[in-house]
Amino acid sequence: MIEEQTEKRKKSFWRELPILLGVSILVAVLVRTFVLQTFFIPSASMQHTLELWDKVLVNKVVYTLREPRRGEIIVFEAPAVWHPGADGEDFIKRVIGQPGDNVVCCDTQRRLIINGQSLDEPYVYVESDGTRNQVASQNFDITVPVGRLWMMGDHREASGDSLQHYAQSIATDEAGKIQEATIPIDAVVGRAFTIFWPPGHATLLSVPKQFDAIPDAGR
Repeated sequence: MIEEQTEKRKKSFWRELPILLGVSILVAVLVRTFVLQTFFIPSASMQHTLELWDKVLVNKVVYTLREPRRGEIIVFEAPAVWHPGADGEDFIKRVIGQPGDNVVCCDTQRRLIINGQSLDEPYVYVESDGTRNQVASQNFDITVPVGRLWMMGDHREASGDSLQHYAQSIATDEAGKIQEATIPIDAVVGRAFTIFWPPGHATLLSVPKQFDAIPDAGR
């Protein structure tokens, strides 16, 4: 009797295995499409927060519940004017300005000013000789349009970000330049919240505390 039950269980397992594999693949696809996705870092634009070939985990759900916030590191589909490659290329940068924010360079200590409050940026890239990148390569004074974000890389001198595209814009008016320099919130893929590879560099990507002092636009 025991042998017969064992044989039935074996046959049942092999019949159910394709179903189990199919369900597992479906769940994995759904998670990757709607919940979490891994990305690797192919450039130096976010050093030393993110190093070349780091792998990050991106939460694709959080921004269905709220908009991106200052200081968060996000993955987004770059506008066509931002890159020479195929449409839809993914970029990763830090949110510096939300919709309505006034972002200015710079105060007397060469710090960005957001909504009237100076911002210390300890994450900005430091050269091997100890020299920190300038927070911006030129002076500017912009207000982020509704539905858009001002993005900057932590390695400011190696980042094709909002400031670079603002400076290089061929638009004939200020509004057009700002439009080209910012990215639409609809293009955001998700928030990078942890480095998981390599293990020696694994860490959470939290919002630097310096952003706590930044007031909301209009306050």
